[in-house]
Amino acid sequence: MSTDTESPRGQSTAELMGGILGDLQHLVDQQFHLIRQEIEIDARRYIRAVVLCAVGVGVWLTSAVVACLGLSQLLHWSTSPTSTDPASLPLWACHAVVAGILAPIGGLLLWMGRAEMKLRSYSKGSTTP
Repeated sequence: MSTDTESPRGQSTAELMGGILGDLQHLVDQQFHLIRQEIEIDARRYIRAVVLCAVGVGVWLTSAVVACLGLSQLLHWSTSPTSTDPASLPLWACHAVVAGILAPIGGLLLWMGRAEMKLRSYSKGSTTP
């Protein structure tokens, strides 16, 4: 692309217009390439956020199922005759410990996915949280 402000001798108006149109086509091609790269970056961020949220929901739902199992075991344990469970830690307590570990992990993954979604929306220029 020439930066001269004066037209070189020997070039016709048609040649100059052809050069301008060629430069314009080059700029349009660069703009399309840039837009495509931005879309690909946004798609990768969106996919990462969705995966984090999906895994978080899965872990959190697993925690809920384990907590329900623990509640049913607690009901069984509380209605059983004394000294029928030789374990030092009842089964319902084991379920409660596992659910207590899984629930914050699932919540953390959901929070991370939500934060990634917010980051994605802020990078687009949105000001709403």
